Amino acid sequence: MLDNQRIIVLLPAYNAASTLEKTFQEIPWNVVDEVVLVDDGSSDETANISIKLGIKTIQHHQNLGYGANQKTCYRSALSRKAEVFVMLHPDYQYSPQLIPAIAAMVISGEFDLVLGSRILGGTALKGGMPLYKYIGNRFLSWFENVLTGAKLSEYHTGFRAFSRKLLEELPLANNSDDFIFDNQILIQALHFGFRLGEISCPTRYNADASSINIRRSILYGFGVMACSLQYRLQRMGLWSFKIFNPEGKLKPVIEELTSDS
Repeated sequence: MLDNQRIIVLLPAYNAASTLEKTFQEIPWNVVDEVVLVDDGSSDETANISIKLGIKTIQHHQNLGYGANQKTCYRSALSRKAEVFVMLHPDYQYSPQLIPAIAAMVISGEFDLVLGSRILGGTALKGGMPLYKYIGNRFLSWFENVLTGAKLSEYHTGFRAFSRKLLEELPLANNSDDFIFDNQILIQALHFGFRLGEISCPTRYNADASSINIRRSILYGFGVMACSLQYRLQRMGLWSFKIFNPEGKLKPVIEELTSDS
């Protein structure tokens, strides 16, 4: 709890057995009230390790996709009593020590969504980010800023903090079940007038860190550009897209394809 507001950390996991415990051990329990992990049909021991660590664990019986994993995270979050929710990839790529800082920016009331940016500190490449990913990150972020008018340093981080109001009001159920979900939620937040902020976050790429392959990265890149174009066309009143339909709000329940442990 921070400033009398409850904080829940959400871990969208897939084959994270080798890094989950390291990530969990660095979570600052002096401010975090609860941790929830959603295992998206992993083929390793992710769920078993999570349960042994005492984490509230939800399992998809099959792999539904990264976006579907997050939808379950946020449905679960909305069923719990908390004001701030921090999404952290359990691949040990981001520093859990920054949870108090990123949550405080939401608690301040100045921001509804805060991103842990690997770009702001200028250490992404030193932290091991592959050059092709860095170049792709910079180009796509520039492209999105041009189309949206925002000035974010990056749109592709797996470390984010959300207010309850944002998760309750964005039409997240309309989003993709794949990796582009991460981008769609930012585009939606900008469209509906929520306030976005950033905090510098060091990154550490290692052999155990999760990463999509080059082919998936290219597909993701095209999806990002399409999403930005949808935002611009929607704002200009030239087209209407499902991801901006306010009726697609998540309900605070756990889907049938999950089990609560």
